Amino acid sequence: MSDTLVSVWQAARDRLIAAGIDSPVLDARLLLEAGAGVTRLEIVTDPRRTLSAEQVSAVSALVDRRVAREPVSHIVGKKAFWTLDLTVTPDVLTPRPETEFLVEVALAALPKTSPARVLDLGVGSGAVLLSVLAERDLVSGIGLDVSAEALAVAQGNAEMLKLDNRAEFHRGDWSANFAEQFDVVLANPPYIPSADIEHLAPEVSKHEPRVALDGGPDGLDAYRAIVARLSDWLKPGGSFAFEIGQGQAAAVEGLVTAAGFTLQPTRADLASVPRVVNGRRGD
Repeated sequence: MSDTLVSVWQAARDRLIAAGIDSPVLDARLLLEAGAGVTRLEIVTDPRRTLSAEQVSAVSALVDRRVAREPVSHIVGKKAFWTLDLTVTPDVLTPRPETEFLVEVALAALPKTSPARVLDLGVGSGAVLLSVLAERDLVSGIGLDVSAEALAVAQGNAEMLKLDNRAEFHRGDWSANFAEQFDVVLANPPYIPSADIEHLAPEVSKHEPRVALDGGPDGLDAYRAIVARLSDWLKPGGSFAFEIGQGQAAAVEGLVTAAGFTLQPTRADLASVPRVVNGRRGD
């Protein structure tokens, strides 16, 4: 019996289910696309297409990697986020669906018909900054990251999406200085308590860059540093938004109000977890 798109997909799915992998149906389809060199449309419209032995072997090799808990985004080298398809490597945090709420809050704070400048702290793959720029033609901005490798990924994504004319990328930490102040400051900083990292799923603990995860003993080190510098970066009247981890809302809100900033209602994600602390600098 010949191997077909649908039979190879089903075999991959079953292997992933047996290995206890989350989202085995989606992952099997992505690995089939990457290994066999086919599109989702081809899988749907021509599911009984026969695959060559080389294609079947290539898919099987990718499934082996996923069974070993390598993130599917690293295996296929990309991840869908917002309306974009982004290149992803082990040098950057894989963009998460919950981070799209940070994009939503940013867009609500930005004008649709006038220029504005955005600073994205811990830019990683460029997911947040580039999603914002893709939605606002008059907005430009800077992405900051301590990792030169992450900045290379972000620059590559900006060029691929033809947004590099409005996006700059700078290497630096939370003490970085800029020759301007920004209309909006965004951050998805490291917020996992150091001792918790080894207890995360292997896809995260063994494959994601620790510098993008480790928030110090209580997970709040980056927020303390960012809030301490926020008045230097943010224009009077400007807005800020920070993604936070579960259970961190009250602590981060306290840091922000103690520094004299005005809070807006914290945005919850689809699981009702407070996810984005946001507010404004007074005029």
